[in-house]
Order: sequence, then C-alpha cells, then structure tokens
Amino acid sequence: MNRKQRIESQIKEALQPMYLDIVDESYMHSVPPGSESHFKLLVVSDTFADMPLVERHRRVNAMLSEELRAGLHALTMHTWTPEEWQEKGGVPESPPCQGGSKATA
Repeated sequence: MNRKQRIESQIKEALQPMYLDIVDESYMHSVPPGSESHFKLLVVSDTFADMPLVERHRRVNAMLSEELRAGLHALTMHTWTPEEWQEKGGVPESPPCQGGSKATA
C-alpha cells in the first residue's frame, strides 16, 4: 500500500468524510521521483462542525503522525464542514514550490 492509500484509509476510518481528495504534489518539488513527500488534502466531514480550524489540523496531524515521522514532508490541509465546502466551491490551487532547484530553474 502506498502513502496515498494509507492516508486515505486512515482519514476515511477516523473522519468518515462525505468527500475526500488526496493529491500527491511531490512532483512539484525538488525531490526524487516516487518520493511521496508532499500532499494536499481536502477533507469534508460533519466531524469538523463546531471545531476550530487549528483543532481540525491537529486532529489530522495526530492521525498521520506515523507518516510524518516516515518521510511525509509537507501536508496542505483543507478541513471543511459540508457547509464550508459549499461556500468555497472547490479546492484552492497550490502555490509553486519556493525552495530547491525547481524554484531557481
């Protein structure tokens, strides 16, 4: 099972999202091919209702702590309730990498 599949499995089990999108953005960074080190998550779940944003992120970070210790370098999180998802209307684009050789190319 690759990192994306492990992340998906953990989030689905713990948060039962109504929508989940996991994007491996490692290719956008100065890492070897196949690194699986940079991910963007969109998690839409009723679990986040009445939970401050920082607490939502803490919960996801705790859930993925083993992945973070095992080489997951960057994790962009959009943790929304269904109402917030409807208001925002989609996933924000990720900014370009600001470090490493890709930034100077």
